[in-house]
Amino acid sequence: MGLHYENSDSGNSNKVKLGLFSDKISSIGSKILYNEGHGCPDNFEKYTTQDVNNKEWRTKNNNCGQTSPNSDTYYDTSISVRYKQRFTASKDVKREAVAAMNIALDLQNRGKTDKAMKVFQHALALDPSHADILTAFGEFLEWHVHDIVKADHMYHIALENSPEHSRALQNRKRTAPIVEEIDQARFNRVDQKRTQLYTIPHNHPGLRRAKREAYFAHIYHTNAIEGNTLTLAQTRSIVETRLAVGGKSLREQNEVLGLDSALSYINSTLVGRVGRLTLQDILDVHTRVLGHVDPLEAGIFRTTQVYVGDFTPPPACDLREHMNQLIEWLNSEEGLALHPIEFAALAHYRLVAIHPFYDGNGRTSRLLMNLILMQAGFPPVSIEVSDRLTYYETLQQANDGDIRPFIRFISKCAERTLDEYLSVTSEESDVILPSTIHRNKFKPSERIIVSDSDFDDESDLEDSDNNNIYDSIDKKRDYLHNKS
Repeated sequence: MGLHYENSDSGNSNKVKLGLFSDKISSIGSKILYNEGHGCPDNFEKYTTQDVNNKEWRTKNNNCGQTSPNSDTYYDTSISVRYKQRFTASKDVKREAVAAMNIALDLQNRGKTDKAMKVFQHALALDPSHADILTAFGEFLEWHVHDIVKADHMYHIALENSPEHSRALQNRKRTAPIVEEIDQARFNRVDQKRTQLYTIPHNHPGLRRAKREAYFAHIYHTNAIEGNTLTLAQTRSIVETRLAVGGKSLREQNEVLGLDSALSYINSTLVGRVGRLTLQDILDVHTRVLGHVDPLEAGIFRTTQVYVGDFTPPPACDLREHMNQLIEWLNSEEGLALHPIEFAALAHYRLVAIHPFYDGNGRTSRLLMNLILMQAGFPPVSIEVSDRLTYYETLQQANDGDIRPFIRFISKCAERTLDEYLSVTSEESDVILPSTIHRNKFKPSERIIVSDSDFDDESDLEDSDNNNIYDSIDKKRDYLHNKS
């Protein structure tokens, strides 16, 4: 269905169709020659959804003549470490950083905690890989700020840069078991809240309405994180009416249509399916995410090198190998044995680190994360636009070698989502549901993915809950075990 812009200033409607090329995706050629000399041979061909099962093509373009890196392990961030452009401070800057550290230590000893914190942060900004500074800052956080989780992170990064650092090793030996207990306690708490959510009747009016409203909120937030300027009310209007809103670019509005299409596909096809997740599934999701915005690149691997800040994703020649490793891990017993939040966060990070597409990597990664969570019986997580800074900071920490802050961030988002649902469905709740307020005002209850196409009338809401979704992980494990 086309999206049109209604010009209210004229007597006759001036209709501008959005997603002009969305119907032409299937007609795109299966191969486009690439010969621009960006690290791959001249006969390297653009990878499309039609090549997934083409054995001859896979063999021909497997490594582009380059040596393949080893497979990544579950907490291994070797993709990012391998391609990261590490910052190396000059000798003068290193001396200045050490001097700042000594000033911070002096302030610490004199009890001036706030000033010491700022000077430690300045020292790390000058030389973020200095093991002595990282360790000293970690000790400050542990003993004076009483933040053992952040302290353990500092020791971890110190050991990433200097594996034999004796103080960091000694400190990490002390803090790591405690931090692991803290992380596990959060997982246990989240599991209890998930169980509590599933005791609520599926026809609970608050739960039904929250699911309906949250579909639009998820589209709004995941687009807003990428810089989309549409409001929640405008996002909802586009999804419901397929009409463009005035004063906003057609690209931004087509991004809404793309996510609506991708979410509908995931809810109707992938969530309840038993069996292996395939590369084609990820390409199909990306095809829908980008199909209304850039159909020529939708569902197609990039063919040139891209750069993301100080991180350089793998070259185009290596994308197939990294993606195949990701798919194998997503379907492995080792991956499925992880806690679902842990598993989902790692899947998100690994896909976004590979960065296989020119555009839409973040949106596709968040959709993959929520697919895994929904299959495990969790409500999908919205990373709100207000969380954008923390989201990117924890991704950067993963690039630096410690992915645990990102897992904790996703765990906090999941717990917040569960808390909001439990609050909405509580008999004592005073929460005002979004449909009873002005649409420009966003409430926390607007968060969970359920395809809006399932809501033709109120009686359809109960059937949309997918009561057996939380069994999907167990079924997938049984499937893999029987196949082996």
